[in-house]
Amino acid sequence: MPYAELSTGVRLFYEDEGEGEPVILIHGWLGTARADLQVVLDWLSADYRVIGPTMRGYGQSRPPQRDYPIDHYQRDARDILALMDALNIPTAHIMGYSDGGEVALLAAGFAPERFKSVAVWGAIGYYGPEMRPLIQRTYPPDYLSAEEIERNGITNPDAFVLGWARAAIHIVDSGGDLSLSLAPKIACPLILMLGDQDRLNPAVYGQKFVDNTPNGQMIMFQCGHPIHNQQTEQFKRVVGAFLDRVKAESEQR
Repeated sequence: MPYAELSTGVRLFYEDEGEGEPVILIHGWLGTARADLQVVLDWLSADYRVIGPTMRGYGQSRPPQRDYPIDHYQRDARDILALMDALNIPTAHIMGYSDGGEVALLAAGFAPERFKSVAVWGAIGYYGPEMRPLIQRTYPPDYLSAEEIERNGITNPDAFVLGWARAAIHIVDSGGDLSLSLAPKIACPLILMLGDQDRLNPAVYGQKFVDNTPNGQMIMFQCGHPIHNQQTEQFKRVVGAFLDRVKAESEQR
């Protein structure tokens, strides 16, 4: 089982499958690459080298207890860049789902020269006022499964979810800028995908992010939050066409 010791002081477990151009694939809240993104991992690894880290505090990664300081998204983005350094990956495509999508947007904004493309779904880069009631409804955490609690070593589900919610509310109260101010720096092609029934991510905020990128596009699906599971074939068509376009444009330069 591969682990990477990072310059940021953590030890991340990661999946490493396939050959070809590297794709960094980032899971969502409470997940791992396999738990959240098995269908995407299997599909992409036929043509790409897919690196699917388990982020700090989740699953088999260390430290074992996940916490949520107000800069935890930024901290995760720095871990992604450090993972690329540890694996000697100078440039890659980056993809992320839900919280992993927020991390992907930040990483691409922090180091735009390191990414060939960005594809995120269930992420919006901006936590405006409409997010407040959505965040508040994440508590109480009676929706957490026994598998999620066990996999992530959660000893107090109430405190765990409140930690995330407080950090998210802080973003809202601080003006909502999660990665929006970095959007103009992301020069590579970007697609931001949302389900029209996604109760967590207002489409108006996703459009706001895309409008601030040089080369971004928002694509809507008729489904909820986990597009890759609810509209799998359409998801593959959209992302596959996007990657083909990125490759063709790169070869033309």
